[in-house]
Amino acid sequence: MTRPDTATKHAADVSAMFDEVSPRYDLINDVLTVGNDRLWRVATTKAIAPRKGMRVLDLAAGTGTSSAAIAAHGAHVVAADFSEGMLAEGRKRHAGNDLIEFQWADATQLPFADDSFDAATISYGLRNVNDPKAALREMRRVVKPGGRVVIAEFSTPPSALVRGPYAFYGRHVLPRVAGAINRDAAAAYRYLNESIEAWPDQAELAAWMREAGFERVVYRNLTFGIVALHRGFVPRETPQAAAPQQPAAAEPAAAKQPAAAKQPAAAKQAAAPKNPAAAKKPAPAKAAPKKPAAATPKKPAAAKKPAAPKAAPKEPAAAVKPAPAKPAAAKAAPKKPAAAAQPAAAKPAPKKPAPQKPAAPQQPAPEAPNDTTPRPGDTP
Repeated sequence: MTRPDTATKHAADVSAMFDEVSPRYDLINDVLTVGNDRLWRVATTKAIAPRKGMRVLDLAAGTGTSSAAIAAHGAHVVAADFSEGMLAEGRKRHAGNDLIEFQWADATQLPFADDSFDAATISYGLRNVNDPKAALREMRRVVKPGGRVVIAEFSTPPSALVRGPYAFYGRHVLPRVAGAINRDAAAAYRYLNESIEAWPDQAELAAWMREAGFERVVYRNLTFGIVALHRGFVPRETPQAAAPQQPAAAEPAAAKQPAAAKQPAAAKQAAAPKNPAAAKKPAPAKAAPKKPAAATPKKPAAAKKPAAPKAAPKEPAAAVKPAPAKPAAAKAAPKKPAAAAQPAAAKPAPKKPAPQKPAAPQQPAPEAPNDTTPRPGDTP
């Protein structure tokens, strides 16, 4: 049996090795893993989340054991492998399953169009590819945006308590047990152990997946880290196209502008009156123009109602401004309850100095009779 070089992993050598062990490959795995391979397969299938109508690529499918587990959920599976011996064995075992399609393929140059699958998976096969990074890029290419890729592979147990016994088992026990089942399998499983020891740890494989373009890459250890299950997603392209539409959020600013346009109008009314009244409510600002009514009677008349101008001309006619100011306040009170706050109208009281006009130097008028008194004295 040709034993592949762990460093080069020539495809022809690896393919020939699996061709020879294909008849009893699944049996050897069950024995060497003490049945754990079935638990790992269940975990891998759950990570893929297959369902009816999905198209899934199963790379390094071998005899189709993992493909059958995926197809059991109603998904159509393309079982691809570069070992003709494995594919032949798989076709015999699953001849009646129409959901499984066996096809020869090189993982580094997949014969499928872009975005051909909803998901892709590879179990214990990426380690046997001579260019695993190229295989990751190919899986990303053939999986649709938003689709997932799941990788199950032997890895390095994080605990030293497990690494020691695991290394001893792989170097000494595993080849002997495999050789006992199949004489040609001893060399194959020596290569298997060497390839596991040379394989990167969980974190590095996750970094390879991100480098290949996958996002949301995570992994979890199975059976103390003897196997690691990695999962990543092909990025979606739709969020990038939707991003330019976000400037539409600037439109609410236009709705705010009318409010800003109203503020100048209120500011004009509140400019002359006191700022506290404008700070409380815009209504006091309308009553405030009554104060300058003496100087400009026309403005308050336009601010309130046409009835106000009637009271305005009475003030200059009577020349007694305080008296009409009081009834004007009484008229404003029934119009709005806010007019009760017009005690500020008491400020017109300073206008009472208007009586000073009759008390002003007009008193010299009585001096005229003083001029007449000396005149009778002059006659005698």
